[in-house]
Amino acid sequence: MSKKRKKKEHHEEHVDESWLVPYADVLTLLLALFIVLYGMSSLDAKKFSAMAEVFNQEFQSGTGVLDFPSPAPSKEEKNLDTNEEVENNQDDSKSVSDEKLKELQKEQDQQELAEVQQKVNAYIEQNNLGGKLETELTDEGLHVSIRDNVLFASGSAEVRDADKNIVSEISKLLVMDPPRSIIVSGHTDNVPIHNSQYSSNWELSVTRALNFMKLLLENNELDPRAFSAKGFGEYQPIASNDTAEGREKNRRVDILIQPREEVTN
Repeated sequence: MSKKRKKKEHHEEHVDESWLVPYADVLTLLLALFIVLYGMSSLDAKKFSAMAEVFNQEFQSGTGVLDFPSPAPSKEEKNLDTNEEVENNQDDSKSVSDEKLKELQKEQDQQELAEVQQKVNAYIEQNNLGGKLETELTDEGLHVSIRDNVLFASGSAEVRDADKNIVSEISKLLVMDPPRSIIVSGHTDNVPIHNSQYSSNWELSVTRALNFMKLLLENNELDPRAFSAKGFGEYQPIASNDTAEGREKNRRVDILIQPREEVTN
């Protein structure tokens, strides 16, 4: 009797199958993971991020397997970044090109002024005017300086008749195509003027510059719109007024042939 009972009880015992539940969960998680990984190449980044967050909340606590704080950028985002990079490179290239263009324009401009300087220097040499007419090429332009005793009597602003031919020859050298802006300026030494016609050296310098410019513009090939006249009196000396030689240099009429304006796009 006892043997039958024991045998019966032995057949009623079952194998513990509680391990199947976590095993099934692990399989489910692995399947979901492989599906997600398989679809990563075509899955939209925002949808992928949302799906990852759902899986992490459902299956994990804390940081989960699918927790990606920086998901791979979508094709649209990559294209946007590429376009921005191309635009930046184009801006940099345009800036470099503009700077190079300005440098080339400046070099060409200086070369043109140097050619004008050579013509003026040739005229000075041919007419034995060395020491009376001088030229200097700077970043401001081409300076042509004419001593006042070449053109004017002492204390006078009227160009002497005998010297008007010099003004006429200089006007021919100023014909350029297209025209350049030209400033004619009068200068004196610091010795006060003593006559009834001019009350100051400043007034004398202005009148000399204006009269000289009028004679230049008798050449119809020059454009009056490109010219202007200024008077500086004794306030822009190029030599010391303490000596007779220095004062002689300061009494002058200057012609400034300016660089062309830079082309802007």
